[in-house]
Amino acid sequence: MDQIKIGKFIASRRKEQGITQAALAEKLGISDRAISKWETGVSHS
Repeated sequence: MDQIKIGKFIASRRKEQGITQAALAEKLGISDRAISKWETGVSHS
C-alpha cells in the first residue's frame, strides 16, 4: 500500500470518528504536524 492510500485511509477513519488531527496526535503522543504529514503522504517513516 502506498503512502497516499495510507494517508487517505487514516484521514477518512479519523473523520468518521469525529477526531481532529490534534486530538489524534495527543492520543498517540505525537505532534499534529506528524498526523498532517501522514495524511498527505509526505512522511517517509
